[in-house]
Amino acid sequence: MHCPYCRHADTKVLDSRVADDGGSIRRRRHCLGCERRFSTVELMQLTVQKRSGATEPFNREKAISGVRKACKGRPVTPDQLDCLGQEVEDTLRNSGYAEVPSQEVGMAILAPLRKLDEVAYLRFASVYRQFTSVEDFEAEIAMLRAERLVASPPTSG
Repeated sequence: MHCPYCRHADTKVLDSRVADDGGSIRRRRHCLGCERRFSTVELMQLTVQKRSGATEPFNREKAISGVRKACKGRPVTPDQLDCLGQEVEDTLRNSGYAEVPSQEVGMAILAPLRKLDEVAYLRFASVYRQFTSVEDFEAEIAMLRAERLVASPPTSG
């Protein structure tokens, strides 16, 4: 760890504490070069295993780029997309695994996207789940309708 003040490479850890509900570690450090103190935060490296077997670091922006395409022309703001990206990353980190299959990234996107915008959800799901027919769309729409009925049962009058 290089000192942010003098770029000296030799620092000493004075204190370490778990932060963010166990998701990161905060370390208080002392530079042996300039004698100044600074803090660092360590996060678990989250990697994605692609279908090809290759792995790459999780990239929130890459994860929501497809969502952004699905939301084109929909009343979804960039802030809402940022929140969705954060929710997806939190879900993956809370899984407890340092490496997640790319399939899990897509699954983590579907639930918050469904709450955000059903049309964008259908667009994303049709590509992600590789819909091949009108029947695939009809089945997904029927499931959305059924969930809506369960969530808000009709009132008797």
